[in-house]
Amino acid sequence: MSPYPALSHDRMDTVAKALEEVLSLALPQGCITVGVYEAAKSLNVDPDNVVLCILATDDEDVKDVALQIHFTLIQAFCCENDISILRVNNTRRLAEILGGGKQGGEPMDLHCVLVTSPHSSSWKDPALSKVNRFCRESRCMDQWVPIINLPER
Repeated sequence: MSPYPALSHDRMDTVAKALEEVLSLALPQGCITVGVYEAAKSLNVDPDNVVLCILATDDEDVKDVALQIHFTLIQAFCCENDISILRVNNTRRLAEILGGGKQGGEPMDLHCVLVTSPHSSSWKDPALSKVNRFCRESRCMDQWVPIINLPER
């Protein structure tokens, strides 16, 4: 029997709530990088500062080959650099959490969101610890990029 608990729906809901809390806390601190290209630049410059990578898709994104190639490269980089990574399947809910999905009137590219650690201190957020533990346990069960459903509010 595995030392890691099964990924039940209750557990997924708990992790989804923790993820929402992490994003809500990181946003006002300026610890969010949004967009595939912006994330790639940030990962290249300072990968040690990234504490979580979120890849977001909706049903229509599955057919976007270029996006899937970007995701594969980002996933490989995150795994190689021991950065926790999640997939979420509700970009509309992610946009709500991040303040409406607009940046200066333009829609944000929410396909990749990085959470970085504030430079002022090492971030010891219990919600982030919960999300990171979930990612670690998922990897031990050979689920390298666990998928989280962000429930509607």
